[in-house]
Amino acid sequence: MSEEFSLRTYLRDIQPPFCAGCGAFTVMNTFLRAVHEMGHKDLRGFAFCSGIGCSSWIPSPHFKADTIHVTHGRSIPVATGVKLMRPDLNVVVFGGDGDIVGIGLSHLIHAARRNVDITVVMVNNMIYGMTGGQVAPTTPFKLPTTTTPYGNFERALDASKLIASAGACYVARWTTTHVSQLKESFKTAVNTKGFAFIEVISQCPTAFGRRVGFKDAGEMLQWFKANSVTVEEANKLTEEELQNKIVVGEFVKKEAPSLTETVYAVLKEAQKK
Repeated sequence: MSEEFSLRTYLRDIQPPFCAGCGAFTVMNTFLRAVHEMGHKDLRGFAFCSGIGCSSWIPSPHFKADTIHVTHGRSIPVATGVKLMRPDLNVVVFGGDGDIVGIGLSHLIHAARRNVDITVVMVNNMIYGMTGGQVAPTTPFKLPTTTTPYGNFERALDASKLIASAGACYVARWTTTHVSQLKESFKTAVNTKGFAFIEVISQCPTAFGRRVGFKDAGEMLQWFKANSVTVEEANKLTEEELQNKIVVGEFVKKEAPSLTETVYAVLKEAQKK
């Protein structure tokens, strides 16, 4: 667009609740820049759903848009209902790793399997940041949390790989240092016909960083940058070499009939009978 981008165009005059250095600011800004570059002068063509957690505050109540803030882990089924009733809208879910792949994991898998025509953005800070720094399904192995003070004894869940295998049409993972790539992925995801999933590895200096030895958000970002490898590079490395690496890039990019298309086609056929 020729008009200059301004966050004020898309955000209400409400102070965000995020801690200093939180990656949610980057995700919010990058998503709205993508929306602007796609030609949307406002958010009337969108509906946003979110659950409980720091990242769920990104759209609600801050976006000047229709937003639904639901119970913990239940944003995806609500978004599915919105899309089925209003197929004309771009329906986008924002949530953290605890919300999306902790309590909400079953909903995520089945939405990918059904190819629901929505976009899910999972901001992965690798911990339950809002409720005290407890271990999450995405917490790296051996790292300390408030509920695993001697180190996490579980292997971290690879959400992007899981959702790619579940049938999603678009899956990508970036960190908050990959702003340009993330912005382009947001555009692709919104325009994807079918289920789109973007995982954003994000810094949480308050609940995660200080517990594992990072002095500030900047140091966490440097670690993201130094330890990120592309999907293409990862394919040439062994499992041992990939330990503690962040694999970034597009995992899946395809088209397939969406749930909305299938449901409406069935209804149309039933009406003929």
